[in-house]
Amino acid sequence: MMEATLISELKAAIRDIPDFPRIGVTFKDITPILGNGTLFQAAVAQMAEVCKREQVAKVAAVEARGFIFGAAIAAFLGIGFIPIRKKGKLPFLTRAIRYSLEYGSGELESHKDAFLAGERISIVDDVLATGGTARAAATLVQESGAQVVITQCFLEISLLKGRYALAPLPVFSLIQF
Repeated sequence: MMEATLISELKAAIRDIPDFPRIGVTFKDITPILGNGTLFQAAVAQMAEVCKREQVAKVAAVEARGFIFGAAIAAFLGIGFIPIRKKGKLPFLTRAIRYSLEYGSGELESHKDAFLAGERISIVDDVLATGGTARAAATLVQESGAQVVITQCFLEISLLKGRYALAPLPVFSLIQF
């Protein structure tokens, strides 16, 4: 599928849900894409190509919906997948980072042995909004000694300028709204 055609088809498949999760917010529902094998596979292939070009050794993704794309990309490429989870969800020794959210704070963790020093990592999430979660995930990876070479998202909400919160890290988004 040609990239311009793919982008058009992906955008057409995304549902706008007004006033969700709160009044005044229009939620971009990507589940129709996940339910369409052809579109989902094409989206994953495009994102995997970015990892291939950047010679990524592992994909690290943020729960929960980041896992959908991150695991699929890693499997597509035959490389490792590292889950970055909310505090208290991983069973082994962890490394953690606290970060600010719109209305409070959060904490992300990865296993201490998940990344090797110098390893080339892609951070993957479903949506890039303000960039706070992706920035925290990237910092967590970098503190392990690994190198974040690209931050990827399926969908970027450009108005929220999340890519600027990630600077100087390169950002790839398949779709922008």
